[in-house]
Amino acid sequence: MDTDRLKYLELLSRQFPTAQSVFTEIINLEAICNLPAPTEHFMSDLHGEYEAFVHILNNCSGAIREHVADLFADELDAGQQADLCTLIYYPREKLDLIRSAHTASAQGEAIDAAWYRATLMRLVRLARRLSDYYTRSKVRKAMPVEYAYIIDELLHPSTGVGLRRHEYHEQILESIIRTGAADDFIVSIATLIKHLAVDRLHIVGDMFDRGAHADRILDRLMTYHSLDIQWGNHDIAWMGAAAGSTLCQASVVRTCVHYRTLDVLESAYGISLRELERFADTAYTTYDNLAPLDKAVAVILFKLEGQAIARHSEWRTTARRKLLHTVDMTHGTATIDGRDYALLTRDFPTLDPADPYALAPEEQKIVDGIARAFAESDRLRRHVDFLYKKGSLYRVHNGNLLFHGCIPLNPDGSFADVECEDRVLRHGRAYLDYCDAIARRAWHSADQSALDWMYYLWCGAHSPLSGRVVKTFERTFVADEGTWAEPRDPYYTLAGDPAVCDAILGEFGLDTAHGHIINGHTPVLAQAGQSPVRAGGKLLVIDGGFAEAYHKKTGIAGYTLVASSQHLRIKAHRPWHDLATALDTNADIMSETDVLERYPEPWRVRDTDTGAEIRERLADLHSLLDAYRSGTIAERGV
Repeated sequence: MDTDRLKYLELLSRQFPTAQSVFTEIINLEAICNLPAPTEHFMSDLHGEYEAFVHILNNCSGAIREHVADLFADELDAGQQADLCTLIYYPREKLDLIRSAHTASAQGEAIDAAWYRATLMRLVRLARRLSDYYTRSKVRKAMPVEYAYIIDELLHPSTGVGLRRHEYHEQILESIIRTGAADDFIVSIATLIKHLAVDRLHIVGDMFDRGAHADRILDRLMTYHSLDIQWGNHDIAWMGAAAGSTLCQASVVRTCVHYRTLDVLESAYGISLRELERFADTAYTTYDNLAPLDKAVAVILFKLEGQAIARHSEWRTTARRKLLHTVDMTHGTATIDGRDYALLTRDFPTLDPADPYALAPEEQKIVDGIARAFAESDRLRRHVDFLYKKGSLYRVHNGNLLFHGCIPLNPDGSFADVECEDRVLRHGRAYLDYCDAIARRAWHSADQSALDWMYYLWCGAHSPLSGRVVKTFERTFVADEGTWAEPRDPYYTLAGDPAVCDAILGEFGLDTAHGHIINGHTPVLAQAGQSPVRAGGKLLVIDGGFAEAYHKKTGIAGYTLVASSQHLRIKAHRPWHDLATALDTNADIMSETDVLERYPEPWRVRDTDTGAEIRERLADLHSLLDAYRSGTIAERGV
C-alpha cells in the first residue's frame, strides 16, 4: 500500500475506529444503494411568475394529486381528494377557510375532532407511503424539528408497545387534537409530504424578467431543501448588474422598462429610477413613437455597449451591433449592413456625431447613480450570491447534460471556435468551463474584462446562454420590421439530429445510448404541434412558456420533467388561476403527462451519481477493513 493511500485510510479510521463500526457503515451504505432512486423535477424559464411557480412547488407538479388518488381511491370521492390535496398545498390558508366555514354555520362550531382525526390519519398514511423511498435517517432530517419525534413515531412505531399499531397511532393523534396542536401538526406533516414527494429540484435557467416577482421566486428557492440552478441569459444579466457591470445594469433597466416590470427594481431591490425618469422627461422633448424613458435608457445602453465592443476585439460577431455612429438625425435614418433604414424617431439630444459612444455628463451621472443603487441593494446581492453558490453554467447529472441555451456549433455540426480573451477554444466543454469561470471572476474580482463578458453571456452571438444575434437597436428604433429577425446559432436547428446530440453528450463524457440533453430558453409551440422531445428522445426542451406572456404562443403554461425510479415523464401544465380560487374551489394546475421512457428495471440509488459516490466510499471502507484485519492499521479503543 502506497504512503498516500495509507495516510488516507488512517484519517478514515478516525471516523470508523473499529472493524465493527466499518461493518455497520458498509451495511448502511449497501442498503441505501438498493433504495429506489428518489424523484427529481426539472423546470426552466420561470420568468418571475411567482404564484404559478409556488403552486407547482406545492402540488409537486401534480405528484401529490397522483399519490392521493392512488392511495385513497376506494375511500374518498373526487371532491374529498381535492380537499385533501389543497390542504397539503396550502395548509394554513385552507385551515383558516375551513374554520371560517364552520364558524359561519348554523351551529357556529369549530372544526370537530372527527374531521381532525380522519384528516391526520390520512396525512400520516400518505407521508408513510412516501417515506418508503428513503432511509429512516433521511426522513428524520426532513421532518420539521418541532414535531420530528411524534412524526417519527407515527411513521415508524416503537416496538414493545403493548398496543396494536393502529391503536398506538390513534392515541398519539388523540393527544395532538386534545392539546390543540392539530393545526400546527397538519402544517408540519404537509411540509414533510411535499419534501418527500420531490427529492431534488433542477432549475434550468431564467428566473428573471417578463413577470414581476423574480425576487419572491428566489426567496422561496433559498428555503428549498435540495436544488441546483443552471444560469439562464436573463439571470446572467442580473448577476452581471449585481457584480458591477454598468452595461448589464443598463440592460436590466432597459428590460424592466420594456416589460413594464419596474417594481422588481424599485420595490423589490430598492433601485430608484427617479433621476433617469426626470432626465428622460427633460431631455427627450419630441413626442413620437417612443416614450422618453424608453429612448433615454436605450441610448445609454447602446453607448455603453459600443464602448465594450471597442474593448474586445474578440467579439467580432458582435461588432456589427455598433450602430449609433450610423444614425443620421437630419434624415432620420441608420445604416445597417450597407442599407439605410428609416428610424422611429429623430430625437437623439445626447448623441454627439463626433463621438457617438461617449456618455453626456447627465447620462454619466445617471449611470453612476444606478451603479451605486445596485451596489447598495443588499437583497439583490443575497439573491445573486445564492445563484453563484447553487448555480453553474451547466451541470452533468445522472447521465444527463443540463444547460439553458446552446452549445455553439458550426453549420456542419462541429463545435464552433470561440475567441475568449487571449485564446481560442475549439471544444464545447472547454468553452462552457471558460464561461462559468469568467462569470465567477466577475463576481469575486470585478475586473472590467470579466464584467464585459457578463454582458456577452447575456446576448452575445456565441453565448451558450443565448446563441443568437440580438438586434435590440433595430427592435427599438427601426421602423422596418424586416431588420428584426435574429439569426440563431446552428445548434437550435442541428440539435434535432441524434448524431449531433451524441457528439455533444460524448464531449461531456456521457453515455450516448442513455443520456439526454435538457434545455430551456426556447419556448415550445405546443399548440402548433411542436414537441419538447427531439432527436429521438436525446434532446428535451422544457421551456413550455411559464410566463403568462407566452401562454397564447405556446398553448400551455410550462413543463416539468419528472425523473423517478420507474420512468422519465414530461408534464405540460395548464394556466394557473389564483390562490383564492384554489382555496375556494380546490382549483389546481392540471397537467397532461407523457411518459418518455419506462425503465425495464426500476432505477435504484446505486444507478445514480450518488450511488457512484457511495460505491467509492464502500471501496475505501473495504480497504480499511482489510487494513484492520491485516494489522496494517490498529483499531482504536479496542
